[in-house]
Amino acid sequence: MRQKAINEASINDLMEVFYEKIRVDKDLGEIFNHAVGTSDEAWEAHKQKIGGFWSSVLLGSGVYTGNPLQKHFELPPFPREFFSIWLGLFEESLDEIYSQECKAVILQKAQMVANRFMNMLYTN
Repeated sequence: MRQKAINEASINDLMEVFYEKIRVDKDLGEIFNHAVGTSDEAWEAHKQKIGGFWSSVLLGSGVYTGNPLQKHFELPPFPREFFSIWLGLFEESLDEIYSQECKAVILQKAQMVANRFMNMLYTN
């Protein structure tokens, strides 16, 4: 049954589903595996950290500390189009976890984050 509420548990479910897709994606997998690592322990830590990011964005929890934009600046250059792939996988994952109403709220935030990152990374 799809979640009708955005809460810590559903965000954790989202992180599980989403990052399983990312790890094996033909375009994004290599970038993420290089940045995060390939061990399950490294991925668990990453999912927990990024889950905290989404908890802060969606619930106002304030648990995330860090600078996600800076982390993207530190990556080797990658095509702008990869943000569309990221968003597509994120939306697929939302479909598996959330009701349409929750999905719409989260997807709007994800699109805003992606657009901000693209503007900062690719606009000189």
